[in-house]
Amino acid sequence: MTPGDSGLFAPFLEQQGVVILDGGLATALEARGHVLETDLWCARLLVDDPEEIGAVHRAFLDAGADCISTASYQASHAGYAPLGYGEQEVDGLLLRSVSLAAEAVEAFWSEPANRAGRIRPLVAASVGPYGAYLADGSEYDGRYGVGDEVLRAFHRRRFELFANSGADLIACETIPSLSEGAVLCRLFDETPSAVGWISFSCRDGGHLWDGTPIETAVDHCTRGRGVVGVGVNCTAPQHVAELIDRMRRRTDLPVVIYPNSGEGWNSEDHSWTGSSTTEPWGDAAAGWVSSGATCVGGCCRVGPDAIAAVRSRVVVPSN
Repeated sequence: MTPGDSGLFAPFLEQQGVVILDGGLATALEARGHVLETDLWCARLLVDDPEEIGAVHRAFLDAGADCISTASYQASHAGYAPLGYGEQEVDGLLLRSVSLAAEAVEAFWSEPANRAGRIRPLVAASVGPYGAYLADGSEYDGRYGVGDEVLRAFHRRRFELFANSGADLIACETIPSLSEGAVLCRLFDETPSAVGWISFSCRDGGHLWDGTPIETAVDHCTRGRGVVGVGVNCTAPQHVAELIDRMRRRTDLPVVIYPNSGEGWNSEDHSWTGSSTTEPWGDAAAGWVSSGATCVGGCCRVGPDAIAAVRSRVVVPSN
């Protein structure tokens, strides 16, 4: 794929003008009664209750998602190691995250009624940042205190596994720093079978959490082979319009947008702080599309109902 080529997204853009992403997997699982208070969060259910993950995938598909992300954001070899899981066992859990999403898509698509006006949904293998493993809130500021080689070692095996897992693409999510983004870009370069997006977590309308201008991060991504989209996620909605404008000035790649509700996460007492946006999510998404977003959805505290509102508000019906 070359810069400006919409690739996997092209059929969706040609038929409906936008790609609808899913929302927060943890949010939907909590709404179903799950208490996700361990460091593994959703990844715990890959072991304990994989059927529930499949049910949430299906809920987002029914709501209108064109692309669902796997339950692997917090799933890593380092994260499972304290529980006694070896590398091959973790490989199996990561592949299970892909198969659960793929099976949900297959079940959804096997029902003829679901094909009306739809294109077969995609599966994005979720790769969370190093800070998601640390579970100390550093995924939102990038202050890991480790060098590039540590980051590369952390990401490499999972990244290469997902590149050959049968997932349609890899979603590198909530990346708070240029250094971690650069490591992931190099992994795309070094893994010919890998395609995917990199989405950054931003502190305001112009900077990643480590202070890097969004333009610098975008420029770095557009030089990478296999990077088929760039965007922001787990970022407050009020910053999104400016971020889209800044990204669009630097790239023709698809711009991927899925912010959180606007609330903040307190990692010490595991609670949400502040208030969520008062703008209806469908209206907000329509504004992001008008500003130049290619793919829109939601992150933390955004559930299937919000994704249904996005689809009903922004999708251009096919003729």
